[in-house]
Amino acid sequence: MPVIDLSPLEIQFLEALALILIACLTVPVFKRIGLGAILGYLAAGVIVGATLSLGFTKNPDKLLHFAEFGVVLFLFVIGLEMKPAKLWEMRGDIFGVGLAQVVLCGGVLAVPPLALGMAWQVSVVIGFGLALSSTALVMLALDERGERGSGYGRKAFAILLFQDLAIVPLLLMVALLAPSGGDLGLAESLTNVGIAVAAIAALILTGHYLLNPVFRFLANSGVPEIMTAFALGIVIFAALLMDMAGMSYAMGAFIAGVMLADSSFRHELEANVAPFRGLFLGLFFMAVGVSLSIDAVVANWGTILIAVPVVINLKAAVIYGILRGFGTAHEVAVRAALALPQAGELGFVLFASAVSAGILGAETSSILVAVITLTMVASPLVERLVPLLIADKAGDEIEEDFSDAGGRALVIGFGRFGQVVTQALRLRDISVTILDADAERVREAQEFGSRIHFGDGMRREVLRAAGAEDADVIVVCVDDAAVAKDIVNMVQSKFPQAELLVRAYDRTAAIDLIHMGIEEPVRETFESGQRMGRAALRAAGVAEDDAAETIDDVRRRDESRLHLQVQQTAGAGGDTLEQMKKIKPEPI
Repeated sequence: MPVIDLSPLEIQFLEALALILIACLTVPVFKRIGLGAILGYLAAGVIVGATLSLGFTKNPDKLLHFAEFGVVLFLFVIGLEMKPAKLWEMRGDIFGVGLAQVVLCGGVLAVPPLALGMAWQVSVVIGFGLALSSTALVMLALDERGERGSGYGRKAFAILLFQDLAIVPLLLMVALLAPSGGDLGLAESLTNVGIAVAAIAALILTGHYLLNPVFRFLANSGVPEIMTAFALGIVIFAALLMDMAGMSYAMGAFIAGVMLADSSFRHELEANVAPFRGLFLGLFFMAVGVSLSIDAVVANWGTILIAVPVVINLKAAVIYGILRGFGTAHEVAVRAALALPQAGELGFVLFASAVSAGILGAETSSILVAVITLTMVASPLVERLVPLLIADKAGDEIEEDFSDAGGRALVIGFGRFGQVVTQALRLRDISVTILDADAERVREAQEFGSRIHFGDGMRREVLRAAGAEDADVIVVCVDDAAVAKDIVNMVQSKFPQAELLVRAYDRTAAIDLIHMGIEEPVRETFESGQRMGRAALRAAGVAEDDAAETIDDVRRRDESRLHLQVQQTAGAGGDTLEQMKKIKPEPI
């Protein structure tokens, strides 16, 4: 039998094929049984690491480092959807809740190793390393469920964003706690902090002044793939710049995305990067599974078996307490606490730095890496506890039944506004699915012979069950401006095939919706007010034709002012209402 002599490149191809095949087996199975794709990727990595002797299983750190590009791309896309004004609005959560989470979780998680007799320096590093959650795991899980824009999704994102910012002072802390630390170490670390701040400033200035002109030049070239190449180049440049400044790759990519959030090329960028993001994120989670040292787990199984639930429970309890202390509702606090109890990829960075500084030993580091990995593996299962910790509102809810759902039009919200919209559609025999989250309204409508479905229009799985994937038009008729914006975000990202019509509660809400890409939001009082004005003119003796001409003139003037207000509030930062107050009104 001839011996097959494979080149190093061919061996690498075979190893990649093995990784792909195992992922193709585990991910669909885990998805089918309801455990999610993330857990499937992690399981695939664990299987590969435990059963196959491949090049990257001998050096899993290299694969993990390479696969972090998936996290980088993911944070870039999130940045594209996070305009600076919106980020500014979140500053309270980022620097309030986020700071409290890192400090309090770090302090609480430092207590167990201290109680076991470890040095206080070691305990502090362990505590803060485990306090950092997994941005990739949490944000991807939120995206899978379509809950990034939900109340708890925003809280979780704010905490994760501060954790990414906190890695610089935490690495400074490691330098100060190192046995060889001292004045020189402090001076060098402070210099690194200054370099990090300068790098962020350089990235912001580059994004503000340089990127849009370059994109316009490339777009005029008529070569689509060069736009994709440049988009990836931006991500890599930003990530490398932040890495050289001592920060995380992901933070650089996120800042680059935010700088392009107001760009007219935002959607093009997102479409170009999306395929690479999904592939590399899957590879990242597989690399986390591969990096799990089975030998370390077997040798220290007792310690790890105790440490994993202790970390998860302590962290969840502290995060819940912090959120409640900041006035967050019980349900939102529970969901956020159970989304963030795992340790994350930044813990790998911090512990590797601590090993290099001589604070942690190699064996302790191996145990901690195993604990981080297993908390990430357990995280999707922990979130399944949410229904047990949130009181069942049986009196306020009814069963979500979508067995007869499906129609050309999906109407979300069946209040006084939605009822009028639905009448017009039904009179033309257009099939309509109606969705409302008010159980009492659903019951009342059923008493009058109307079939509407109970469900929360902000949840992706509810919209999908209601037929959003096949709808030609989705009409958002809810009266809460914030809820309407969340639904718009969901529909735009997950069901782009449908034409989207949105009710605007007032002028401010209409301007916000226009900024989100809704060309003609319908202000609920504007049309009725114009009709009343026309009737008032006729009652005052104005001829019918003159009254109609006057109302048309009012409409043109209003549209002109609205267009001006949209321009003046675009990208200005802060809340739209405050920006509108600064605009000098013009007399009619």
